[in-house]
Amino acid sequence: MALYEHTVMTRQDISAQQAEALNDTIKALIEEGGGSVAKIEYWGLRNLTYRVKKNRKAHYSLLAIDAPAAAVAEVERQLSINEDVLRWLTVRVEELDLELSPLLARRERERDRNRGDEAAASE
Repeated sequence: MALYEHTVMTRQDISAQQAEALNDTIKALIEEGGGSVAKIEYWGLRNLTYRVKKNRKAHYSLLAIDAPAAAVAEVERQLSINEDVLRWLTVRVEELDLELSPLLARRERERDRNRGDEAAASE
């Protein structure tokens, strides 16, 4: 089986729960095809550099996948049918990076800093 990183952009007017439900659907399709999803990261609603299908923002998700090519092809086919999906990108990689992405790692550092500031202010 091959290793892939799969990024999905969904429309801005769906909820975060709907975007995460789409991630669960992708995971189910991969598992039906004989693969596995090692990591799912929901990056949230982010601004786009330019409009994509009349949208200025999109929900981003990143999935680390270990699956046969046929399973990935089926996921891409399903995404092309789904009206909520703006774009997707699947890249074959040599090994899966299971650490937090730089985007989420930065958010975690900022949260830790804010917690430290709040704790210092309450003392």
